[in-house]
Amino acid sequence: MTKVRTWTGLDVHAAKVIACVVDAESGEMTVRRLPGETKELVAFCAGRSAPVRVAYEAGPTGFGLSRALTAAGVGCVVAAPGKIERPATDRVKTDQRDAERLVRLLMIDGLHVVRVPGIEEEAIRDLVRAREDIRGDLMRARHRLGKLLLRHDVRYDSTGDNWTVRHRVWLTDVQLGERGAQATLIDYLGAIDTLVLRRDTLEQTISQLIPGSPLADTVARLRCLRGIDTLSRSLGKPNNDCTKPGAVLTTSAASAARSSQSPSPDTSLASAGQSPTPNNSHDPSTPQHSAEEAAEPAWSPRARTPAVLL
Repeated sequence: MTKVRTWTGLDVHAAKVIACVVDAESGEMTVRRLPGETKELVAFCAGRSAPVRVAYEAGPTGFGLSRALTAAGVGCVVAAPGKIERPATDRVKTDQRDAERLVRLLMIDGLHVVRVPGIEEEAIRDLVRAREDIRGDLMRARHRLGKLLLRHDVRYDSTGDNWTVRHRVWLTDVQLGERGAQATLIDYLGAIDTLVLRRDTLEQTISQLIPGSPLADTVARLRCLRGIDTLSRSLGKPNNDCTKPGAVLTTSAASAARSSQSPSPDTSLASAGQSPTPNNSHDPSTPQHSAEEAAEPAWSPRARTPAVLL
């Protein structure tokens, strides 16, 4: 293994970066304040005495800096923020102290490394997250409409087919009397229809991109589980919006693909929200969305064509 000459810890923010640099030969530590642009950070790190090794915490700035440093021949480690050791008595948190802690842990190999996804894989992740955001927005929009109707003592007769075509036709015919309340109802219905259209568009795009993406093998393996497909039903009960595809299993696939090794059966089940133990449904540590994605399709009685590993 090549001996590192310069160790660098970066505390990265959107507008500024604090760099803590340690020269391995002299032991001198220097701290620099740098702008947040990636090209300037790469130029600064590449200009140190080689070989150079850099570490920064994974965060909202993404992995573009890591890819740029690697392309420039600078070794880069992206650390898991939640795994960084901090003394219990150390309650003072500043950017400079964070950068110093990073470089010290980097020098003793004390950081938990996060796998840097490829550009295509990260784009799929963004798409899945956008779909999950719309899913949450749609749920809240429907709740707002339901509470509006409840305040006006308007109730839907059937209790088993909310948000189906029949329910949507019934909502169109609802009259609340007051002009302000009726305008609110129309606005809520328009917001819901827009969100449904956006959700369906994203789901169609996901279905088209997954077969040729780096997640294709992982998704194919997850589809071998009973009731799971690339796009599962959003609400698996047969009479509940069963015409619309919903929960995206690529969320579980993206989680499983973070490991550089092929996931074991238990790992795949855990990433999909399932557990080999019989108490999974009562386990408060089970991820909510992943559990719904894996469990809800079991309500559907329809048979599915077995998946073929790609």
